[in-house]
Amino acid sequence: MFNKIVVGIDGSETSENALKAACEMASKFGSELHLIHTPQPKTVAFAMGAVAGYHTVTTMPAPEEVEKAGNKILDSGKDIAKKHGQTIHQTYLGAGDPASEITDCAEKCGADLIVTGRRGLGNLSALIQGSTSLKINHIAKCACLSVI
Repeated sequence: MFNKIVVGIDGSETSENALKAACEMASKFGSELHLIHTPQPKTVAFAMGAVAGYHTVTTMPAPEEVEKAGNKILDSGKDIAKKHGQTIHQTYLGAGDPASEITDCAEKCGADLIVTGRRGLGNLSALIQGSTSLKINHIAKCACLSVI
């Protein structure tokens, strides 16, 4: 039913739940799992060990730090998949708008499902503008699943 599943993660608990759900589906359907993370100021701060509630990040750190933090989140995702008996076929480190990066990734790899957490590390602006998962649901050309 689903041959290729793209999972967008940001290091949040809901994105981990999304990955776990994708692992269950991959196990059932024999799907390839593709993992993507698009660093944003708060996800970089989170990956670099900032305390919960850290809201003062407004600019991105140096590119090397962003890549290191992004790879840390992707490695964590690989570990979660491994614990659930799955391997990640490919990882992607995006740059820019997460919803656009995730949907572009899904199109490029021929995914027939995108799985994301319903609420990640987004902020107050997401309540006004809409969440990443909501935007993905509007622009994706394949099935989408938002996990709580």
